[in-house]
Amino acid sequence: MKITQVRNATQLITYAGKRFLIDPMLAKKDAYPGFDGSARAKIRNPMVELPMSIDALLDVDAIIVTHTHLDHWDDAAVELIPKSQLIYVQNARDEELLRSQGFTQLRQLSATSFFDDIALIKTEGQHGSDEAYAIAELAERLGDACGIVFKHPTEKTLYLVGDSIWIDGIADNMRQYQPGVVIMNTGWAHLLRFGPIIFGLEDLLKAHNILPQAQIVATHMEAVNHCLVTRQSLLQYAQDNQLQAFVSAPYDGDSVTF
Repeated sequence: MKITQVRNATQLITYAGKRFLIDPMLAKKDAYPGFDGSARAKIRNPMVELPMSIDALLDVDAIIVTHTHLDHWDDAAVELIPKSQLIYVQNARDEELLRSQGFTQLRQLSATSFFDDIALIKTEGQHGSDEAYAIAELAERLGDACGIVFKHPTEKTLYLVGDSIWIDGIADNMRQYQPGVVIMNTGWAHLLRFGPIIFGLEDLLKAHNILPQAQIVATHMEAVNHCLVTRQSLLQYAQDNQLQAFVSAPYDGDSVTF
């Protein structure tokens, strides 16, 4: 498999001969205001430009949208992606939204979904703390966000965890599917008063302790205002904990293969 970091959570994944675009945020630098109520909200998003052309990004077999927050599915993606493109979404609510935006080839991820002979297994996460979800307005804003397990006889199992904090369900998924490669969104995005809504540094260690031989690809850093962990700090943490052989944090435009 080949994983190309694009920007934020946007990635190109080649798996079992098929190309997938993950969570397209396609706007130019500074197109949107910072996320209200989050850390460093005065910084505009995205913080950096795309490292490749839109044509290169859209030369794929399918797109996967783990959820429809602006930093995973933005106005530019709605405008630029062909309406006939095959897109996988997490649930009926997101399918209804994309259909209202004019997209016609939509499939819902599930425990038994496939693209050709590649299993695309939907997994659950939790996009914030219990305290945040206890507030109805904030729970609506955070919403649902899924992960995906990719499985094929010719490839290592890949677990793209998606936007989540560490919960028992994440550990259970790792134990159940025993992925050889794990993609973790480790930017430690913060809401004011409620703290992180995605993984941070210590979650690397938690994942490694469950999957000591797995390769961890860290992403969702240095591209949107509320992400406080940088690649440099993450790689230093990995080195300090003697995880450097198992952790990568590719820069925008760079790829890793497994």
